[in-house]
Amino acid sequence: MSCKKSNSISVACVLFSLVLLSASAGAQINSGVMSPPANTRPPRLENVGIEQHLDAQVPPDLTFRDETGKTVKLGDYFGRKPLILNLVYYNCTMLCGEALAGLASAMRLVKFDVGNEFDVITVSFDPRETPEMAAAKKIDYVKRYGRANAAAGWHFLTGQSDSINALTKIVGFQYQYDPKSNQYAHATAIMVLTPQGRISRYFYGVDFPPKDLRMGLVEASQGKIGNAVDAVLLYCYHYDPETGKYGAMVANILRLAAAATILLLGGLIFILWRLDRSVAKKTATKTRYAQ
Repeated sequence: MSCKKSNSISVACVLFSLVLLSASAGAQINSGVMSPPANTRPPRLENVGIEQHLDAQVPPDLTFRDETGKTVKLGDYFGRKPLILNLVYYNCTMLCGEALAGLASAMRLVKFDVGNEFDVITVSFDPRETPEMAAAKKIDYVKRYGRANAAAGWHFLTGQSDSINALTKIVGFQYQYDPKSNQYAHATAIMVLTPQGRISRYFYGVDFPPKDLRMGLVEASQGKIGNAVDAVLLYCYHYDPETGKYGAMVANILRLAAAATILLLGGLIFILWRLDRSVAKKTATKTRYAQ
């Protein structure tokens, strides 16, 4: 598919170019920035991308409306458990639906439950959208997720331009409105937040590996969720900001293997020593009775 520069360029072509950018981001990232510099991006995508702001504090006082129309602050969701934040718009005809479906699918493969171990905040970056639209999306994707208590933990928000602009700026979410098509060009990513609302991890695209998502949530919770296996995995795998994925730490795996080998050999030596002592005692006893 080729995208020629013209006044009649379609938003589908723009978004397709953006998907290609997202797919090749790992090879193009520099210093933790997902997107290439604006002057190297395709036409009409100069202001589109994801710039990582790891450890940045999401402002707790930003106000939005939830799917019931109630005014809420982001801080209302902080303080209890790690969160997943994703930015979409509900009238999106392409990437947003794919991203929400990919998130619901990945969460189904993670044993942690939305509403119990973690919460999800989905925010529309289109200020024209309404709580009624948010409610319709919530019904759809909570049903797809299909677990009890999900409705209490997955929040769909809409808001005014000032709150949206402040949120997108702090998380590094860059998008661009095309008035001719009435659509937005944008990248796709989810951000994992600590319970206090600090940005812990970014995961890019529309498909999110369940292993990475689980480890990201465990790390963001500072070990308050997960088990001993998760602790071992986090020792052996390290988050790479440039790719937005967890990769194996060979040195740590070798250390762990060496420690396991030493324990195994030590246990074997101890067993052999005990067996040798047992045989020696039995031999001594037989010798006494023979005398």
